[in-house]
Formats: sequence, C-alpha cells, structure tokens
Amino acid sequence: MTRPRLKDYLPNPENFTRPARADWVFAIRTTVTGLVALSIAFALQLEQPQWAMMTVFIVSQPVAGMVLAKGFYRLLGTLAGALAAVAITTLTGSSPWLFVTVLALWIGLCTFTSSLLRNPEAYGAVLAGYTAVIIGMPSFGHGHLVVDLAIARSMEIILGIVCAGLASRLFLPQLARDAIVARLKRSILDLSAYANGAFASGDKTKLDALHRKLIADIQALAEMRAYARLEAPSLAAHGHPVRRTIGHLLSALSATRMLHGHAAPLNAALMPVRNELKTLLGDLTASGSTALADTRPWIARLDTIAAQARHMPEASSGEGSDKVGAAARLTIAGEFADSLKETLRGLDALRSPASGRTRDRRQPALVVHRDRWAALRNAIRAGAATMLVIAFWMTTRWSDAAGVAILVAVVSSLFATRPAPVESALEFFKGTLLAAPFAFLVGQVALPALPGFGWFVLFAAPILIAAALGMANRRHIGISTAFAINFLAFLNPHQTMVYAPQAFFNSTASILVGILLAMGVFAVVLPARPQDTAARLVKAMRDDLARLCLHERLPRRSAFESLAYDRINQILPLVQRLGQAGETVLEGSLAAMTVGLEILRLRKLQLADGISNEVSELITKFLRQFARDVFLPLPGRQSFASWIESARQAAAEMAAGNSNAETLQATASLRVIAAAIEDYPQFFRKVAE
Repeated sequence: MTRPRLKDYLPNPENFTRPARADWVFAIRTTVTGLVALSIAFALQLEQPQWAMMTVFIVSQPVAGMVLAKGFYRLLGTLAGALAAVAITTLTGSSPWLFVTVLALWIGLCTFTSSLLRNPEAYGAVLAGYTAVIIGMPSFGHGHLVVDLAIARSMEIILGIVCAGLASRLFLPQLARDAIVARLKRSILDLSAYANGAFASGDKTKLDALHRKLIADIQALAEMRAYARLEAPSLAAHGHPVRRTIGHLLSALSATRMLHGHAAPLNAALMPVRNELKTLLGDLTASGSTALADTRPWIARLDTIAAQARHMPEASSGEGSDKVGAAARLTIAGEFADSLKETLRGLDALRSPASGRTRDRRQPALVVHRDRWAALRNAIRAGAATMLVIAFWMTTRWSDAAGVAILVAVVSSLFATRPAPVESALEFFKGTLLAAPFAFLVGQVALPALPGFGWFVLFAAPILIAAALGMANRRHIGISTAFAINFLAFLNPHQTMVYAPQAFFNSTASILVGILLAMGVFAVVLPARPQDTAARLVKAMRDDLARLCLHERLPRRSAFESLAYDRINQILPLVQRLGQAGETVLEGSLAAMTVGLEILRLRKLQLADGISNEVSELITKFLRQFARDVFLPLPGRQSFASWIESARQAAAEMAAGNSNAETLQATASLRVIAAAIEDYPQFFRKVAE
C-alpha cells in the first residue's frame, strides 16, 4: 500500500488505455508547451536546450496551482543549488577531497531539510542539493566556468518553468480552487456515509476502509491549500476557509469514531438526537452531490440537533438511565453536528469567496509530524553515497562516472522520503530503461537522417504525448514521468543531431548504473524498516499523551488532532507491509487519539464553572497517575489491569452525588479512556508492563 498522494483527487481513468478528456488536455498541453520551450531555447542558443523541455515535463501537473507551486520551489531550489555550486567550487579551490566532502555535506543537509518538509517545499530543498552536484562536478578544476554554467542552467530551467506556468494557467486551466471544492464535497459525502454506517452499526470492514480513505483525503486537502494560494493573488484568501474547514472535518471524523466505538446506552434523552442524526445522514448520503448545491437546509437541521444535544442533563435523569454514558455520547453528538455544520459553511465560503471574507482570526492549528531520525538517516545515506561515487570519479577520472555520481545524488535524495524508496527507485529505473530504445531510434536513427525541428516534432511528439497520458494516470505516473524525462535526456535534442552511438550508450549506461547504485544504497545503507518507523510514530503518540496529562500549557484541540491524524496517515502505508502487527498499531493509534481528545476534554472541564474544586483535584490526580502508571511505568507501580479498574472506580467516585453536566462529562471521559485502553491493550501494554 503506497502513501496517498495529492494526485489521487484528480480525475484519472481507471484503465490506462481509456484516458479521459482531462488527461488528453494535460498530455497535449504539456507536449506543446515543451516543444515551445525547446524552440525558444534553440533561438536563445542555450547550451543544454533539453533542460528547458525537461523542466516542462518535470513541473507539469493537471492542476494550475500544482504547476505554479512545483515550478516556484524548483526555481528556488535551482537558484540555491547554483549559488551553492559556485560557493563550493570557489572556496575549495583545487583541493579535490575538500570539494568532495563539502559537496556531500551539502547534499546531506538538503536531504535532511527535505525530509522534514512536505511537498512542494520538500522538492525545492532536495533540488537545491543535487543541482549543486549537477553544476559543481563538471566545473571542478575549471573555476572560470562555474558561474557561466550556473547561469546557463538557471536560464534553461527558468524558461521551462515560465512556459509550463503560463500554459497551465491560460490553456484550458484546471484550477486548484475547483479541485478543492470537488474533493471537499466528496469528503463530506464520505463522512456522511461513514457516520451513517457507524450509527447504524454497519459492516466494520467497510467502515474501517472508508475511515482510512477519509484520513487520506483530508490530509490531501491540507496539501491542496498551498496550491490554491499560488494560482493567483485573488485566491490567497481560500487558504483560510480551507484550513478552518479541515479542522472541522477532523473534529467530525473524531466524533464519529468515538460514537462508533462504544454501544449507545439505553437513555430516553439520547435516542431522539441519535435518530435525528441518523435520518439526516441517511438523507444526505442518499441525495449525493446534488444535496450540497444548497447547504442551508442541512445547516438548519444540524443547528436544531446540536441545540437538542446540549439540553441533555435535565432530560436524562430518569431512573435506571445511564446518565454518564448519555452525557458523553450527547456531548460528542453535539460536537459532530456542530463540526459538520461548520464544514458545510466552509464549503459555501469556498464556492462564494465574497461571502467568506469575514473569516475568523483564530485559525485551526494544522500540525504535521517531523521524523528527525528518519531525516538524519536519509541525510547520512545520501551524503555518504554521493561522497563515495564522486570520490571514485575524482580518483579514476573516468568521464562516464560523472553521470553515475549525478544520478546517485539525484535518486538517493529525491526518493529518500518515500515510504518504499527501493520500489520508487525501481519504477524510475523501469521508466528510464524503457526510454532508452525510443531515444536511440529517434535520436540516433531518424533525426540524423532527417534533420530539422519539424521532423523532431513528428517523431518525438507522439511518444511524449503517450508518456504525458501515463503521467496523468496515478497508476503509471512513476514509470511515465521517468520515461518522459529520460527520453529527453537520452535524446539530447540540438538543432543539429549527429550519429554518435558510442556516446549515447555510454551516457545511457552511466544513468542506469547510477540508478541501480542508488537502489543499492537504499537497500544496504541504513535501510528503512517499517517496524522501526511505526515504533517511532507510536512512541511520539504516547509521549504526546503524557505531555497532555502533565504539562500546564494546554495545546489547541486542532493542533493535537491534526498531528495525530498526520501520524496515522503515515502509518497507513505501513499496515500492509507489517501485516497483523500493522493493523494493531493502526487501531491502537486511533484509540490513542481518542484518549488524547478525552484528556483535552478533562483539562478544559477543570476550568468550567460547574466543576467543584474536589472534582478538579480528582481530575488532576487521575491525569498524573495515568501518565505515571501507563506512560512512565516504574517497578512497583500497579499493574495494567489494576490501573483500568482503578480508573473506573475513580469515575464512579466522581459521579457520586454530582449530577451537573460538566461532572457527568468528566466522568464519562474517564470511562472512555479506560475502555479505549482496555480495548487495545497490546498498543499500551508495551509501555505499561
């Protein structure tokens, strides 16, 4: 299972042989733009004109904002790498080993930075690293050439970026704003279907699959914010309603998960709210996307349900009723109704920007997990591999080894952050290998005999259109992108093409060997083990829970929630590779998020007017004991099972003689925490016992 990517939301065909209209538009636009960039490079007599055309294929995406974002950070990365190449070459002078060391350190630093960032910022960071290699290696020992080479490379790439950006914005553009609205509508309907199935006790397997899809889609929405903001200045305001809407979507998803996790108590006050929600969700799911054309009726109904949920305490005090359970579930149901209502309002704000200008100043905090150990591992791996291969080139002075060293630097840093770097590099290798014979036929057979730009278009355009169609299909994007880029690299188009098979084969072999060496680096040097990645994510979640219990400073719910879901989203690609252990980690992580939200609820309830000093002290004592005995266990402390029992006893003591809403909610939170830990003991027991 691969990590979900932003391109998953794009309209792609399920079968590569039947591309959709949007895919044809993308393929033709990309190919024509590439040819225009190449012709301009010919006119400007740039030294390596193929880089202008290659850049078009590298940054081209079906959505305009994605092209602008990738192009913008590619430009920044190229300029940073060019400046670094000039500085490194100048400062190291004629000392080869100092040059190798500093260049390897630069590659490591850029890879480390890239591993801590997210796309498209991460792409710019990694590009800054290997651009320095691409420019620095040919100019080493020829210091007078490094500035000219840096300027030439920057001009070629800037030309490609400008052409791709203008074409994506002017020629049948697909806007990120429209894609965000479409994805948000689908997420709302999926959330409605998930919540409806949860309330109706639907099939657990289907519900779990839908839940995972929602996590990935909401994370993709967070990525899409940056693209909408870069499309045009007038779209900058869309980042704010998207950010706020993502926060409400996450809250609604968490509330649904908690309601689904435990059976509803038999309480007269709960059933009307539950039935109203089931009816509304059933109607919304059945109506489909047409139901979201006008959100006002749904918002009004959700307002009524939320208000009804808030009147629970007085209505639930009948004999034999589970007041604590009802308080918990009605509170969560009210939160779900409010969150879904605000999500619908966010959809309206995106569709009608004029009505969304009065935004809240306090935006939800969307936080991502940064794995510093993985970043350090990636940096060491990329730096060491680059150093060894460049050192080999410096020692042997074998000219073809320069191409090998460049590809090792590119691949070992570019694919370092992928969940499965070896598999990603293998796809790149397959696409590169497939491009070689096509490039040979066009560049070494056809064009030397039939020179001219017209013949180049005739021979190359159909091949590039087919490659771009593959790039538009997420099932083939890795191989197709590698094919397109390396077809142009092997072809090396110039105004006058010559028959030089020996140079062609040497260049091709160096590129293929470089990719294979980088794959070997991924497999041998500090290989990424999925169980280690999962263990670090689990430890980070447990540490966060301990901090929620002990630290005086209370984080915002949106910050904790978004960080938890981001970690869960990183666990999803590991599940299939880890088997049953992966499923245990995933379920335990979801339980940990539930526990964290309930801890936040307890901390906030301590500040409520209805909480007595005695209850507040009980909450403080419980949280400290919870952090000690579960997350910071020492010999002699009570066992795991006895702690769960003591937590339930504490809940019973807290509820005794107290019937106000705040105390009932606090008591319910204690019960939910104990039940969540008891339901997933393997996740927590590793720490407790």
